[in-house]
Amino acid sequence: MEWTRDRRYRRIEEVSSEKMKELTNRVTACPWRQSFHIQPKTGLLNDPNGFAYFQGTYHLFYQWFPLGPVHGLKYWYHVKSKDLVHWEDAGIGIAPGYLYDNYGAYSGSAIEHNDKLFLMYTGNTRDENWVRHPYQCMAVMNREGAISKLEEPVISAVPKRYTDHFRDPKVWKQDDHFYAVIGAQRENMTGTAVIYQSEDLIDWSLEGELKTSLQNFGYMWECPDYFELDNQGIFVFSPQGIEAEGDLYQNIYQSGYIIGEPFNPSDRTFHHGSFQELDRGFDFYAPQTTLGEDGRRILVGWMGLPEIDYPSDVNGWAHCLTLPRELSVRNGKLIQQPVKELKLLRKKEQNAKGVLENEVKMFDGIQGTAFEMVSEISSLQAEEVGIELRANETKKTVITFYPRMKKLTLDRSCSGEEVGSKYGTSRACYMDTAKLKLHLFVDTSSVEIFVNSGEEVFTSRIFPDKDCDQIRFFAKNGRADFKVQKWDIRKA
Repeated sequence: MEWTRDRRYRRIEEVSSEKMKELTNRVTACPWRQSFHIQPKTGLLNDPNGFAYFQGTYHLFYQWFPLGPVHGLKYWYHVKSKDLVHWEDAGIGIAPGYLYDNYGAYSGSAIEHNDKLFLMYTGNTRDENWVRHPYQCMAVMNREGAISKLEEPVISAVPKRYTDHFRDPKVWKQDDHFYAVIGAQRENMTGTAVIYQSEDLIDWSLEGELKTSLQNFGYMWECPDYFELDNQGIFVFSPQGIEAEGDLYQNIYQSGYIIGEPFNPSDRTFHHGSFQELDRGFDFYAPQTTLGEDGRRILVGWMGLPEIDYPSDVNGWAHCLTLPRELSVRNGKLIQQPVKELKLLRKKEQNAKGVLENEVKMFDGIQGTAFEMVSEISSLQAEEVGIELRANETKKTVITFYPRMKKLTLDRSCSGEEVGSKYGTSRACYMDTAKLKLHLFVDTSSVEIFVNSGEEVFTSRIFPDKDCDQIRFFAKNGRADFKVQKWDIRKA
């Protein structure tokens, strides 16, 4: 199917109920629909937006083009939850339509103020020559959940010396002032972020660039996010245009962070360490964080990447969101662990342990297509140890640790339907450890692997056959001790 410009920018309100039902049925019939991840009813999901805890409920929006698995006219779709696990559809949160967002309600964030939730986002527009003109816009949600858009943008122009790639405002409050950091591209085609300040979230003044030590670091910084954790400042963003370096920066676009002293609003200076990737897998981008009800810093990301085709496209949908992750800081590094509420999904538990010596082995009762599993591998006296999951006779997704090389890899070359192979079929990171703990969440078409209590994370989409339910453990050229705890997961 050819997605012309007119088809990509068609509104869902213009499509008949019969056509939408036909598309919905095609999506529902897809063999790769997830069972416990947020996913679109139809069409394409991308960036998480407006993530906030408000009036006793977590609110989360995502970028949505409802009519097909492509990037087109974007809406904000709204889901909400009491526990970060069971999400209720709340329908379209922000629909494009005003002059300043008539080509899409692009990414943004949320903040509570005066007993309301303010949603700041980028309005996308195009002129007759298809030149982009971005606006920073505001919508407000009241206590009853009704959302209304302001009739005028709150930032109506791109500052001088920047291109029209100016988007994705993230808002926070500091010292009785509101700040917004916006991803930007300078006229010399380098990426940066720009700071605005406001007293009321409506009238904004330009403060200037966020001052970092990153020079010529990509050509655009998307989805910026600033917060403080354990008395340290953390700036999360998704730079585009970073060249691969060994095992680093292997995806088409990257997501990561810099950490250092808290942001100084008086001169916008941020003293920090080196850029670090948030995720070592194939499919992770545009993360956003919020504060939970108990003060936890919680992150959700887009489990996908731009400009890559996915096998579910033929069924009329694409992408999902990651599971929520609690953040902490350890030794100058962000640690990510699945939120504790995910234990609510656990069903039947199975346990196993054993010694593997130059063999591949399955344990009784340890199998499945949607599960949570914790595997501890110790006494690492083999050249290779690891797990083959979502496997059958011909397909498998493989996690391998090489103790001597101190390297951990994820290989999806035999996972099933091909995805993103242009960018490689394996990902790796350095792991200096005498004991390996792998905490896995495996869904119908995804895997999230939390390594050594969140020191590293691998997030990836996989597209195996329905009968790929085997889980195999192996030790090659040597021995290792394995201990396994597994839970079936109930449909969320």
